Amino acid sequence: MNDMNTREDIEVDLFLEGIFRHYHYDFRNYSRTFIKRRLNLIKTLLQCESFSILQHKVLHDPLMMTKILNYLTIQVGDMFRDPGYFLSMRHIISSYLSTYSSIKVWIAGCGTGEELYSLAILFREEGLENRTQFFATDINYEALKRAEAGVYAMDRLEAFENNYKLTDPTGSFSKYYTVKNNHAVLDRTLKENTVFYNHSLVSDSVFGEMHLISCRNVLIYFDSSLQERAIGLFSDALIRKGFLGLGAKESLYLSPHASNFTEFQRKDRIYQKMAMHELPPPRVRGIVKVGANER
Repeated sequence: MNDMNTREDIEVDLFLEGIFRHYHYDFRNYSRTFIKRRLNLIKTLLQCESFSILQHKVLHDPLMMTKILNYLTIQVGDMFRDPGYFLSMRHIISSYLSTYSSIKVWIAGCGTGEELYSLAILFREEGLENRTQFFATDINYEALKRAEAGVYAMDRLEAFENNYKLTDPTGSFSKYYTVKNNHAVLDRTLKENTVFYNHSLVSDSVFGEMHLISCRNVLIYFDSSLQERAIGLFSDALIRKGFLGLGAKESLYLSPHASNFTEFQRKDRIYQKMAMHELPPPRVRGIVKVGANER
């Protein structure tokens, strides 16, 4: 590694440590390739000669931290992105989740809310909206505000509607929004059963028992240790036989928590947590425990 790379890596480490200590946002275990790419973009846009200068600006200007956070957290995605995923979710909602008298759904890393509203529409169309509680979480307060507002540019509506048509819908997408000031304002009743909550997969803990967790295109920005932590949170939060949905480029492959799940729909990266009696037997000092006896 040359001297320039060494200095740059040191500056990146110090930058991430600085915003963690000062603002309590922890990006230290995010993918280093992703972080360096984003920080180099920020450095260029803000006309900073080095990460050290960027760090000085951020530590002395909270508004600068807000700008940095918007670059370091991925917020924008289409409604019903990857329609096959939502088609599978519709099947899960109607055939499995419908058997519960009350349902809790966690959208982790909800960004600006597109996935939340996509799922809310599915639950409404399957007649389960009134018995479902949604939890939409993100580390970015600005993103959460935009998610709660539920307002999107009109030029995005065509992609939203085209995706929706591929999810075996029961109605027309146009009934879920009104147009105001060249923006689409989603039906306010879609978020009546939603709690918008600031939560970090890096540092926060489980806050309830969930029937469904959808966390798509978030884990790809974590390193392996942080991925393990997040998947462990999801495993702890899910009820037995609960469902976990990941992004198209994410999986439980090689995760130490993979044995807690079965692949429900491999193509769409949907997993189901095993029931207790299905879990592999614990190993004690290398010995498989069978009932009350050890062999």
